[in-house]
Amino acid sequence: MCGICGKVSDRPINTEQIYRMANTIAHRGPDDEGFYFNTNIGLGHRRLSIIDLKTGRQPISNEDKTIWIICNGEIYNYKTLRKDLEEKGHIFRTDTDIEVVVHLYEEWGELCVEKLGGMFAFAIWDEKEKRLFMARDRIGQKPLFYAKNGRDFLFASEVKAILAEGSIDREIDIEAIHHYLSLRFIPSPQTMFRKIRKLPPGHFLIYQNGYVKISRYWDLYFQNKLNLSEEEFVQCLGERLTETVESHLVSDVPVGAFLSGGMDTSMIVAIMGQVSPHPFKTFSIGVKEQDFNELPYARMVARQYHTEHIERVVEADLIRLIPKMVWHLDEPSDPIAACLFHAAKLASEHVKVVLGGDGGDELFAGFDRYMGVGLIDYYNFIPTLIRNKLLEPITELIPDSFTYKSIAQKLRWINQLSKFRNGERYAEATAFFRFNHDEKQLLFNGSLWKELKDIESSDIIVEQYNKPNADDPIDKMLYADFMTRLSEHTLMLTDRMNMAYGLEARSPYLDHPLVELLAAFPSSMKIRGRSLKYVLRELARAYLHPEIVKRGKQGFMFPVAYWFKNELYQFIRDFLMESKLLETGLFTRDRVLGLIQDHRANKVDNHVRIWMLLNLEIWYRIYILKTEIEWIEQEIAESLRVSV
Repeated sequence: MCGICGKVSDRPINTEQIYRMANTIAHRGPDDEGFYFNTNIGLGHRRLSIIDLKTGRQPISNEDKTIWIICNGEIYNYKTLRKDLEEKGHIFRTDTDIEVVVHLYEEWGELCVEKLGGMFAFAIWDEKEKRLFMARDRIGQKPLFYAKNGRDFLFASEVKAILAEGSIDREIDIEAIHHYLSLRFIPSPQTMFRKIRKLPPGHFLIYQNGYVKISRYWDLYFQNKLNLSEEEFVQCLGERLTETVESHLVSDVPVGAFLSGGMDTSMIVAIMGQVSPHPFKTFSIGVKEQDFNELPYARMVARQYHTEHIERVVEADLIRLIPKMVWHLDEPSDPIAACLFHAAKLASEHVKVVLGGDGGDELFAGFDRYMGVGLIDYYNFIPTLIRNKLLEPITELIPDSFTYKSIAQKLRWINQLSKFRNGERYAEATAFFRFNHDEKQLLFNGSLWKELKDIESSDIIVEQYNKPNADDPIDKMLYADFMTRLSEHTLMLTDRMNMAYGLEARSPYLDHPLVELLAAFPSSMKIRGRSLKYVLRELARAYLHPEIVKRGKQGFMFPVAYWFKNELYQFIRDFLMESKLLETGLFTRDRVLGLIQDHRANKVDNHVRIWMLLNLEIWYRIYILKTEIEWIEQEIAESLRVSV
């Protein structure tokens, strides 16, 4: 795991700019740095040493030094690729996994990406062709951003490194904010800045002669289903998942694992316990509020597989960490970022590599909404007039308890989604706890809303849902999530929050052969009756305690709703009422205050919406006003002291 950056220009490269870009992302690679310069090209690399600790420094070249690569990620099938390339006569100078990409490019050109298994974002400079070739892995585990700025082309693992070059205007993309408030992510190719773009997952980019060309090299299809017995499906999954976990243990440094106590991470730990040649550490984060605390379940798995288990309990003062989190993210986010940030900090104190459960919900259909959106059809048997005039007002009167999956939340969710069908319903389901289109009309000021009112954020989800890559409604939801929410939100958070501490996070569930295999499983092997993740649960019976197998999904979350109502209420009110964004007139003051007061009064659980506005405010101060992080931290600390 590393950080990469670079610049191509028709003028001589200013080397200090490349050094500055690389230093900005030093947290991604605290072990080493490397550079390549040749008149019109500059490449920078920050290294986190995982494989080939002695000779794996980047940039790495081919035999005659006409092709150079910098890469962020891991190539899990590199040993097989290396053997084939050596048989073709290629000479390797290192034992690192990344060198295979250089020689694959020599053999296959752009098609080299189709040979790679793993997570990666890389840039190759072809000196003979004066061509920059960049690619991102299929699922989007590793990030890659770029900017075409007149005669210059810039790229980096993080937006802040591009900004550090110094020539890009920090102009906000208001449409990106519009989408963030509904989706909690910025859809590709947008970022928070108009002039900076991100390369979508499963795509490659060529920059040559001043022109940018982007092409897709991978997509996911759900149509060609396997015809197996249930026993064969379970056996097939077990064999492939074991192979995948084993391949993800390749490392020259110790590998640990996140362990939330949920099904996904528990299964990864269970398989590690059977195939790992060494004892390993597991890491868990908990809270004192027991309806959100999963530590007892994590301990159960840790005891079963004799891991060296390390855990930490987090309290409401985590709010002090938001400025650092937002700086690392380059964009605002939602409360799950805080959970990941704390887990990464804990793990980084002990190991450099961890395995996690990212993608398990999307792979096996683990979210309640996958089942719930279909059940709403039964609710729709109730006449529309009764639903709208009687049931909806009743649901609005039910106070929210702020417990996980409260009755009030469920009833409002059902009633709201009953107004939509198919892809529109699913898009609304994914935005329910954030700002839908009507809510944003109340939030944005009138003149700005005129620019945004015809842009439906839900279309981002609907477009993917309606693609012909899947036919079954459950498969359609899974495909939409793989193409949007998973890569743009979940994996973005996983990458930034772990790399903030120089920690490499690997996600076995997202190995593309496993993803393609599960796409060929019928939806009945994922949802059976009221059981989510059916095939994984059946496999888990041989690995985990029945209590782990039977328990429903809780989700890795902190009790932020409680904190915003109680110990953090005054802080939130004071901080957002003095918002710099409110001063600009972007949002209406009355609506922001209303969200806080409704939450305080138990009318609606607005904690996600409030958190998003808080994050957006802090992002604005850091990235637009260029306020020092330390100053914001001091302001938060003082505000917390006064409010208490």
